[in-house]
Amino acid sequence: MTAKKKIVLSCIAAAVAGTAVIVLFKTGSDSRENALPHIKVVRGTVVDKALAVGTIEPENEISVKSKVSGVVNKIFSDVGTYVKEGQPILEVRPDPTPLELADAKRQVQLNQVEFDNLKKESVRTKSMHDSRLISDKEFEDFQKQYEQSELRLKIASEKLALMESGRVKIGDTEIESIVKAPISGSILNRSVEVGDPVTPLTSYQEGTVLMKMANMDRLIFKGTVDEIDVGKMKEGMDVEIKVGALPSDTVRGILRKIWLKAEKKDNATVFPIEILIPSAQNTLLRAGYSANANIIIRKSADILMIPERVVTFRNDSSFVTIPSASGEGEVRAIRTGLSDAINVEVVSGLREGDDVLEKPVKKID
Repeated sequence: MTAKKKIVLSCIAAAVAGTAVIVLFKTGSDSRENALPHIKVVRGTVVDKALAVGTIEPENEISVKSKVSGVVNKIFSDVGTYVKEGQPILEVRPDPTPLELADAKRQVQLNQVEFDNLKKESVRTKSMHDSRLISDKEFEDFQKQYEQSELRLKIASEKLALMESGRVKIGDTEIESIVKAPISGSILNRSVEVGDPVTPLTSYQEGTVLMKMANMDRLIFKGTVDEIDVGKMKEGMDVEIKVGALPSDTVRGILRKIWLKAEKKDNATVFPIEILIPSAQNTLLRAGYSANANIIIRKSADILMIPERVVTFRNDSSFVTIPSASGEGEVRAIRTGLSDAINVEVVSGLREGDDVLEKPVKKID
């Protein structure tokens, strides 16, 4: 064999070997690319919960009103201040019109004249009754007229005192222009400024709301939950509340009330709920915070679980694909339990640490 032929044969052999290497490399590469990722069966906690959207509010919010009319003279406690029951928070200065003040004074004078005359006549009337010159009924009628006149004078005097000084005592009840806190709590807001007119609270008018107060140690979550979840809920369930303004804190609560009647909200049927929030030790909650509440319906801890996305549900059965020696994957039936829509409990069919193949991604042509 000539040297030239040897060179040609060597080149052909090298080309064939190179082609074989490329084919083997490509085959191995395609195998790795087509291999499905897998996950392991692990232990964890699965929680079935219902979502409610709402706000944090005080359990009892009190509107503070005045019993006397006038204008705001002084403000002793402002928004955010904690006050005790009976502590002065605001003063209302009586501000009668000149005509009202003059009329009150004239009324006192007229009642005083009437009472003085009846008082003088009472001596003569008693003497005539003792002498049997008038009947018992006539004497009783005069006594009634005398007592009524005394009462009218007292009422007129109290009205005048209230207009002039803003303070009067009627029996054991003291009425004054100093508005005191009806409860122990914090002042949430103030509706008036110094100089604003004040209408009193009476049986025929609501009166001016001066301030609003609440005990911030007793808070509730008020919100709504979708009708789909209501059937699984009941009073007394534990709740985890996430406040938008406090992303790192979780507040615990107890489901206290579920409304019996639904409401329509944004074309959806929802049920109002109420969640009691015990005193939050390390979290400062404010009235009006927006929040989401997760009502714990069922909870399974320390159980085997896998992502629900790797499970195929068919009729009443559940299947997963596990790795096999052939590389094709082996379909295995399993029994599932509680699900939170992300993870699902594995009751039987798999053990802790087993590998489960992800579902193949469908390619769009």
